[in-house]
Amino acid sequence: MSCTNVSVLGATGSIGASTLDVIRRHPGRYRVFALTAHASAEALLALCRVHRPRYAVLSGPASVSKDEFSRLGTELLVGHAALDQVVAHPDCHAVMAGIVGAAGLSSTLAAARAGKRVLLANKEALVMAGPLVMRVARAAGAQLLPVDSEHNAVFQCFSEKKSVRKILLTASGGPFRAVPLESLEAATPEQACAHPNWVMGRKISVDSATMMNKGLEVIEARWLFDLSAERIEVLIHAQSIVHSLVEYVDGSVIAQLSNPDMRVPIAYALGYPERIDSGAQTLDLISIKTLSFEKPDAARFPCLPLAYAALRAGGTAPALLNAANEVAVEAFLGRRLPFTGIARVIGDTMERVPAGAAETLDAILAADAAARRAARAQVLARAA
Repeated sequence: MSCTNVSVLGATGSIGASTLDVIRRHPGRYRVFALTAHASAEALLALCRVHRPRYAVLSGPASVSKDEFSRLGTELLVGHAALDQVVAHPDCHAVMAGIVGAAGLSSTLAAARAGKRVLLANKEALVMAGPLVMRVARAAGAQLLPVDSEHNAVFQCFSEKKSVRKILLTASGGPFRAVPLESLEAATPEQACAHPNWVMGRKISVDSATMMNKGLEVIEARWLFDLSAERIEVLIHAQSIVHSLVEYVDGSVIAQLSNPDMRVPIAYALGYPERIDSGAQTLDLISIKTLSFEKPDAARFPCLPLAYAALRAGGTAPALLNAANEVAVEAFLGRRLPFTGIARVIGDTMERVPAGAAETLDAILAADAAARRAARAQVLARAA
């Protein structure tokens, strides 16, 4: 069996750590080709000492000597364009797109354009530019494999589209699922980031607390599985054991279950169509005993209906939604906006900035920039 060279984008984050753990379990089958980070130079260097990739990339400010990397046999590249360079390299076979947010769009597009196997953990690429990414991937023969646990679960359960009635994405409900609504205004970043089941970065943890994460996943699912908004449903499942379900026209429902461990979907995407060891703990249904489901409350999670509205509006509306959310979450984490202000800033931005056609990357990026300006102005106005 030939060795698969894997580039891990966002290697110093939680997705990167899980990906590298799975790769480590399969020496001879996978080799780390490139590792990237934004500005965490020391953490990136430490990973290079272990995995000895051909390339390392710092896409943000760099204040580290390239000699430290070259002594390991690794060439350090600097700047955002270097991400596109390593994913398109002819010796790179697979790309873990693990950069959070809009920052991951360009490299995901570059990997798709180069016809790579793309392990898609960056949902924002499809949220912002779903039609464009899918069109580029089809033209180049790229393989997009979802890594989000929910989409990966649907992918495992999905057969032919004509027999599918709908898909059901599950959500844990995050840390505020059952707290009094009146307490949300004073919720702190520490509370929002204390996810009950998953270990994630701060931005994604806040998105889980608002359920914007699930809203973005609804938009991503629309492009991955070519289904309308009406055929994508969200259920709260506090145990995070059932990761998604597919309902068929004959009344059957097929679900994928596992412990909440990102190594499971990562291993499935890496090994597809084979299944390989992920290192995750075996699921013990006897100890779990009960699996519960409930409908999400729009009053508690107003970001979810905002995402559905953006999906139905189409064009650049999802890009506006994503940009406003990134600005609002950053402000909340910086204690410049209350938790409940996140949805208000997003909703106001969607009203203030008109959506347009999303046929080109330039149009999408222009919409993203306009939404960020509007959202930042609202954050400043609310802080005044």
